[in-house]
Amino acid sequence: MLLLFTSNSWSQHIITTYALGNETDHSALLKFKESISDDPFGVFNSWNSSSHFCMWHGVTCNPRHQRVIELNLTGYHLHGFISPHIGNLSFLRILLLEDNSFYGEVPQELGRLFRLYVLYFTNNTLGGEFPINLSNCSKLSHLSLEGNNFFGEIPRKIESFANLKELCIRKNNLIGHIPPSIGNLSSLTRLSLSANKLEGKIPKEIGSLENLRILGMSGNKLSGDIPLSLYNLSSLIVFSITNNHISGSFPTNMFLTLPNIKTFTVSGNQLSGLIPTSISNASGIQILDIGGNHLVGQVPTTFCKLQKIQLFSLGENKLFGEIPPSIGNLSQLYYLELSSNMFVGNIPSTIGNCQHLQFLHLAANNITGAIPSQVFEIPSLSTTLNLSYNSLSGNLPVEVGMLKNIELLDVSENYISGVIPETIGECITLEYLNLEGNSFHGSIPTSLASLKGLKYLDLSRNNLSGSIPERIQNISVLEYFNASFNMLEGDVPKGGVFQNASAISVIGNGKLCGGVSELKLPPCALKAKKRRKHRDLKLIVVIICLVLFLPILSCIFGMYLIRKRHKKSSTNRTIDQLPKVSYQNLHHATDGFSLRNLIGKGSHGSVYKGSLESTEKIVAIKVLNLQTKGANKSFIAECEALRNVRHRNLVKVVTCCSSVDHNGNDFKALVFQYMSNRSLEEWLHPQNGNTERPKRLNLETRLGILIGVTSALHYLHHECEEPIIHCDLKPSNILLDDDMVAHVSDFGIARLLSTINHYQISTSGIKGTIGYSPPEYGSSSQVSTKGDMYSFGILILEMLTGRRPTEEMFKDGHNLHNYVKIAFPNNFLEIVDATLISMEIEYPTITISEQNNISEIVDHMHPNTKKCLFSLFRIGLACSVEPPGERMNMMEVTRELNMIRNAFYARRMRGNYSL
Repeated sequence: MLLLFTSNSWSQHIITTYALGNETDHSALLKFKESISDDPFGVFNSWNSSSHFCMWHGVTCNPRHQRVIELNLTGYHLHGFISPHIGNLSFLRILLLEDNSFYGEVPQELGRLFRLYVLYFTNNTLGGEFPINLSNCSKLSHLSLEGNNFFGEIPRKIESFANLKELCIRKNNLIGHIPPSIGNLSSLTRLSLSANKLEGKIPKEIGSLENLRILGMSGNKLSGDIPLSLYNLSSLIVFSITNNHISGSFPTNMFLTLPNIKTFTVSGNQLSGLIPTSISNASGIQILDIGGNHLVGQVPTTFCKLQKIQLFSLGENKLFGEIPPSIGNLSQLYYLELSSNMFVGNIPSTIGNCQHLQFLHLAANNITGAIPSQVFEIPSLSTTLNLSYNSLSGNLPVEVGMLKNIELLDVSENYISGVIPETIGECITLEYLNLEGNSFHGSIPTSLASLKGLKYLDLSRNNLSGSIPERIQNISVLEYFNASFNMLEGDVPKGGVFQNASAISVIGNGKLCGGVSELKLPPCALKAKKRRKHRDLKLIVVIICLVLFLPILSCIFGMYLIRKRHKKSSTNRTIDQLPKVSYQNLHHATDGFSLRNLIGKGSHGSVYKGSLESTEKIVAIKVLNLQTKGANKSFIAECEALRNVRHRNLVKVVTCCSSVDHNGNDFKALVFQYMSNRSLEEWLHPQNGNTERPKRLNLETRLGILIGVTSALHYLHHECEEPIIHCDLKPSNILLDDDMVAHVSDFGIARLLSTINHYQISTSGIKGTIGYSPPEYGSSSQVSTKGDMYSFGILILEMLTGRRPTEEMFKDGHNLHNYVKIAFPNNFLEIVDATLISMEIEYPTITISEQNNISEIVDHMHPNTKKCLFSLFRIGLACSVEPPGERMNMMEVTRELNMIRNAFYARRMRGNYSL
């Protein structure tokens, strides 16, 4: 029987086939929607019958066949499981479900997607064993399971992913050995296995992956030698195996066969032997971290050839000899770590040529001689200068005052003598100053009182004389003061940090007197006599005033009592709605509010880390200093603002305490959910201390934080029963949890919009923070949501530029908004935080600070990243304009940020080199 098709019948056949395929896709998407239990952003609101499924949010179809080819639901905090019906999307090529809360196992049905070539499940809570069934997706080239809960071993059949170019399974719970069969993935360009529990040796077969550019295996339990075959991977750009149990030594010629290497990090292992002299051939290397091993010998002098190196870390080894003067030839050096070795000789003055150096750590060596003044003339030195535990002598140069932006200065435990120069008061951003264990003499410089950000000051075990400058008590953020074992005399101040006996130490100074009673110092007799006379005179004046004005005072006092009862009643109603905890519980939870549990200090109190027995969780306890003006009002405001608010991006109040302490004094505290990653301030402007590596945020994380803050402010302004104005939005009030999710905190000066609408309230009581408060708050303008928008705009600009709005450059009419406005739009990439740029270019590095080369640098940045930065700058500027009426509102910002995020994830290059 001959079967003939006319042209019309054949067309009808094709249409019917497409229609059936369309119905299959439509049904699969609806089943996927049914598997979602929580959709906080309303992504699936558009998934309804009023529009074709190709128009649904996150869905992209082939324009010819109208079949689904891409499903992108990245970053919407969706909660649910992955529906097996997704395996029916037979035309699907790209599946992006990153940054959500999908749980359960990966459905077997996904193995039917034979056209799939990109699959990203990054940062969810998926579990089960490694989904080897995905190898049936024969075209799969990019697979990321990063940041989930996959367990078990990497299957030996991993080689069945024949076309895989990118395999990222870092941050899971994988165990066992790395299978040698992984060396059969001949197309692989990126292999990231970091942050698991893998053990055993590194398979030599990995050395056969000729196209491999990125290799990350850090944070596991790997042991044995590094296979020699890995040193033959000539295409390798990044090699990272930090924090394992790797032993053995380096081949002398290893860098001859790694011509393209830019990042080489093997710190935190058990490597021994010499640093290979072939390092001079790694002319393109930018990050070299071989600290925390057992390396011996001298530092090779051919290092001067590493002209592109920016991070150089050799700390905690057994290296000896002198620090070579050629170190000064490393003109792009940003981070130099040589601590805990056996270096001798002087600090080479040539180090002053490293004009981009921000972190210098030479502690715990045998370095002698005077500190060269050139060290203090490095303008970029802003994070750390640590020269402690050496044998340095001479004076502390007056040039120390040139370190305008330094945060930590430590020259303790040396033989430095002379006076402490008054110029040290010019280090205006200094937070930690360690001068103990030297031979300083003379008086304590009064200029120290100019260091308004100083948190830690140790002057102990010197030969200082004279009195403790009274003005030091005016440093409001000072948390620790140690001047013990000197020759000080006179009255110990009683204000500021000196109010807390456990936060200061002045023992070993026989002529000191006064101070708080807990110090048990003798009274200062002469001053005590003067104070008594002064008190007697005041008492006489008070008695006369009482006699003359008693009737008036009686009326005023009566009115005061009435208002106080009303206010107390209102306060109690607010507090009573929160769960309670006793003073004794909090005292026990913090080991008596010990200094080691102190994690923060603000204008109205201190924050301690503690563990409550009732919750069995770590919490943050904010203890109000009721002696400070406005503290009680701040407590009430925070209770009032937080009692009825519930949002994932607001800090959660666990309980509160309104009681008395052991001495019968009023005691008030709020207990919050503890945030392990502390504040955004500490990430944008890290203070490293002695051991901590600089904290860094890539664009993806910064964008997520901004969206979290946006979500919180949108809720406060538009979704609360009574809209709330925060009034003090800044990085230190944005806390980050384990997953780097942002939580807005500190509602101590927040205002309910309803109270502002009824009364024309002046902002005289709203201090906010300089640099973040809107300009209209300096006059008598009314508090409004537009004020929060200004602070939010400044926050965006700070997160993009890395510059605080309070920097020295922003004075005499200059500010952060104008700084950005001048560069926008034509030159905005020149003001982007150098650390951020370095993380978004083709390969990871620490910083790019040569502005002359900015055009070359951004050539390595994906166009979509540039578009994202451009759009964020535009929003930051639009929110921080001076006229309040011209600022964006939070509804507009929420809409635009969601669009930016979706575009960023949908079109960016998937070859992300994070390890």
